[in-house]
Amino acid sequence: MDALKQGADALFILLGAIMVLAMHAGFAFLELGTVRRKNQVNALIKILVDFSVSTVVYFLVGYTVAYGTGFLIGAEELVAKSGYELVKFFFLLTFAAAIPAIISGGIAERAKFWPQLIATAVIVGLVYPLFEGIAWNQKFGIQAWIKSLSGEEFHDFAGSIVVHAVGGWIALPAVLLLGARYNRYRKDGGISAHPPSSIPFLALGAWILTVGWFGFNVMSAQTLDKMSGLVAVNSLMAMAGGTLAALLMGKNDPGFVHNGPLAGLVAVCAGSDLMHPLGALVVGGVAGAIFVFMFTLTQNKWRIDDVLGVWPLHGLCGTWGGIAAGIFGSKALGGLGGVTLTGQLVGTGLGILWALVGGFAVYGLLKLTMGLRLSQEEEFDGADLSIHKIGATPDREVNW
Repeated sequence: MDALKQGADALFILLGAIMVLAMHAGFAFLELGTVRRKNQVNALIKILVDFSVSTVVYFLVGYTVAYGTGFLIGAEELVAKSGYELVKFFFLLTFAAAIPAIISGGIAERAKFWPQLIATAVIVGLVYPLFEGIAWNQKFGIQAWIKSLSGEEFHDFAGSIVVHAVGGWIALPAVLLLGARYNRYRKDGGISAHPPSSIPFLALGAWILTVGWFGFNVMSAQTLDKMSGLVAVNSLMAMAGGTLAALLMGKNDPGFVHNGPLAGLVAVCAGSDLMHPLGALVVGGVAGAIFVFMFTLTQNKWRIDDVLGVWPLHGLCGTWGGIAAGIFGSKALGGLGGVTLTGQLVGTGLGILWALVGGFAVYGLLKLTMGLRLSQEEEFDGADLSIHKIGATPDREVNW
């Protein structure tokens, strides 16, 4: 029976890992559809190579930093003692690799290729795992301190803060240090349109992410006996709430409509195992509204050129999700309890602070040493030709 349980748990979490791995195709196509045509190849290559770098670094360093388990032993010992641990590593790797995938969307169309890979290695190897270990593995006694302060530990079931808010708040310093795309904000005060290259690809990316998210959330239970149908239904309700709110506030704009479900899913991650489905619907709806309002504000008023809106989508909606778990997870609002608003505020604040420190440190150092952005000429030509020497449709670009 023990062998059967171990095998079932390994299969369960493996299926989750594969579903979240598929989400990285969603990140790629969401970015591909949002950027201009001359940057589509770069979007595809960045996501794949970032994931590969993340795999190596998280295997060698990051997973050990977060959980204290290393894999630099013989294969026979790995299989005998840590077979499930290997699959768990695969699952949690897909979470870790989401951080550079999130950042990629914010710095699109003008970032150098190799400095971003170095940033990926540092973030996935050190910055992210340190907070991951605090939230999910009792590192440094911080969860115990939060519990003594508020009565309950900081709760983040599937990563509203650990993954999404941390990724979004790391992306903000990167975007600020890079600066806006060339001619995005004109000297006369006007704003030049940089329209998406493909609404169908943008929609495809959003759908792939949405489907994979049910592996992201449900399989965060990590063992079959802890799987909860509540998590699945809450994810569904938050997705619907985010979509409808973005539809209404975004005035039927397809970019907002397809990011709406993602905003809802980002927000529900933290408390998806605690909330009532109606609470999840409200959480998702508020997240959809936050995304539309803050994306418009950052782009048009504050002139922060966050191409895919990753700070509003992941940073702010993730922050809302961490706080919302303390509100809608309470028994007073139909939740299961075991969570406090104070504990959620403290844990969320620590995540944001750590992400900002890490983001400014990593990207600030890279800007001083290697530079972060393409030259004006390279940016004008597009990252596809400047970095990869080929466009998305090379047969149409041949000069006869």
